[in-house]
Amino acid sequence: MVRYRRNLVPGATFFFTVALADRRSTGLIDHISTLRLAFRKARSERPFGIDAIVILPHHLHAIFTLPESDADFAHRWRRIKTVFTQGVLCAGEALGRRDGTGRSLWQRRFWERTIRNDADFSQHVDYIHYNPTKHGLASRPSVWPYSSLHRFIRQGIVPPDWGGAAVAGGERGEPKQSAAPSACVTTPR
Repeated sequence: MVRYRRNLVPGATFFFTVALADRRSTGLIDHISTLRLAFRKARSERPFGIDAIVILPHHLHAIFTLPESDADFAHRWRRIKTVFTQGVLCAGEALGRRDGTGRSLWQRRFWERTIRNDADFSQHVDYIHYNPTKHGLASRPSVWPYSSLHRFIRQGIVPPDWGGAAVAGGERGEPKQSAAPSACVTTPR
């Protein structure tokens, strides 16, 4: 059996996909205020930057930048998952069973990728912001309420119609470069 090794680089920027155990669930958006609280608590305990994020019904994508001397993203995700799960349980929600090993709201692991350079960062930000449209949850990215795209629009990084009708989906679901400017060419990190 191959043992998975995470790339632990202090101060690095990482792309994450984190999902609920039940991929039919709408739990993340049903309990969005609880999820926001979980992120606030995790960030107050162990700071990190959220460069981009999108919350979908049963999974989320995010780009975090960790402090220069810190590579422990796993602890942060553990804290976010724990606080969110406790909040959902307090709201009276039942948790699903995980293959007879107990109850679980979340998938056991998460997927991470180390961001290599500005082009990689930009591509992942575009992927994050276009994801609700890719999944058929929004007609265009700017109408999905649970996305950092709104911050990018307010800061003038992208136009309000970014990813609109002129977008033709690429193989990963993000806009083609000619259809919409990259969301992060000038984004400070």
